[in-house]
Amino acid sequence: MNKTELIQSVAETSNLTKADATKAVDSVLDAITSSLQSGSEVRLAGFGTFAISQRKATTGRNPRTGEPIQIAAANLPKFRPGKGLRDAVN
Repeated sequence: MNKTELIQSVAETSNLTKADATKAVDSVLDAITSSLQSGSEVRLAGFGTFAISQRKATTGRNPRTGEPIQIAAANLPKFRPGKGLRDAVN
């Protein structure tokens, strides 16, 4: 399912117009993104938790030349599914 299909599904199940469903989906995604940018977790009970994971700087190798290269530290978004979601898909 892509974003367009998600918007269509939200519109159908909640009796919203596509425009209103688009605003709702975009608002949820923007709220999650801004919360993660500020360093906060987003916990949705029964669904899961969105969090930021820090990756340390490391030294890698260029596969073509074998030359060592520096890989910068980075913040990565991470999702941990909740019990309700795990149970629903099993």
